[in-house]
Amino acid sequence: MSKFKLISQFKPAGDQPRAIKELIKSVQSGNRYQTLEGVTGSGKTFIMASVIEKIGKPALVIAPNKTLAAQLYSEYKNFFPENKVCYFVSYYDYYQPEAYIPVTDTYIDKEAMINEEIDRLRHFATSALMTRKDVIIVASVSCIYNLGVPETYFGATLNLKIDKPITRGDLIRQLVKMHFERTRPSLKRGAFRVRGDIFEIMPASEEIIYRIELSGQKVASMAFADYLNKSGQNFIPQREIIIFPPKHFISTEPERERAIKEIKAELKERLAHLTKSGLLLEAERLERRTKFDVEMIRAIGYCHGVENYSRHLTGKLPGESPSTLLE
Repeated sequence: MSKFKLISQFKPAGDQPRAIKELIKSVQSGNRYQTLEGVTGSGKTFIMASVIEKIGKPALVIAPNKTLAAQLYSEYKNFFPENKVCYFVSYYDYYQPEAYIPVTDTYIDKEAMINEEIDRLRHFATSALMTRKDVIIVASVSCIYNLGVPETYFGATLNLKIDKPITRGDLIRQLVKMHFERTRPSLKRGAFRVRGDIFEIMPASEEIIYRIELSGQKVASMAFADYLNKSGQNFIPQREIIIFPPKHFISTEPERERAIKEIKAELKERLAHLTKSGLLLEAERLERRTKFDVEMIRAIGYCHGVENYSRHLTGKLPGESPSTLLE
């Protein structure tokens, strides 16, 4: 039985019932490609919503740009208010790639400004895929770009239950290993604070706070509350909480050590090529930057511009496609 529930004041009319029937038949017969034609205003989004409801499988709707993605996201949210409809687009408000101007020997580092709300929605989408089946993700072409290794990301999740054995130190270490930032003042997304045996954690995917209390080296109580309305009376008790990493690029220590060896080997080849070509300044700059990045990856598992090393960190072969949201 379908887990999706389409809510609309409209009913299929005209050619819509036949289009819905044929599309469902095509999908169920294993046809991977099908085209739905229709003029503007003919109800194509409603037809696809009807197909999603009948098929009952998670759906990815890809739009050519952010504007259309936002429009489709709003429409699908209205059609499926009881299901998880997520939004996944590029989170850059501003992006300037790194560049080099030979005439003036000027190196311009990459500069980017990330939209925190869109980043939260991206994390909300990936966490929804792991916890529910009734998921619709409306995305731009950003969904075909590298997103880290799904198995490593999902493997790094922290599943806490009442009475689960865990010490204060172990919980702190696990959160730091997941790339949560420990903070003392007010919380922010992807951060946590500790007061005695009470942990307060703000995930990257939602504007909520998890409050976890330990007692006798085990979980004594758990609850969550809205971040903007977090007085003690508004915490809702929970028996189980799943906490996802606040970054999509997650790697284990063995994966990092393997990647570092590969990065150093490639660096050695590139330095030899640049030196042979007489590009000594370029070789020095590449060596300095790469060594700094390698030390950051070894120390904290992350560095500025980590996507430059994604092939090594994910264990992909040269030319092999990266792991994306589609996986």
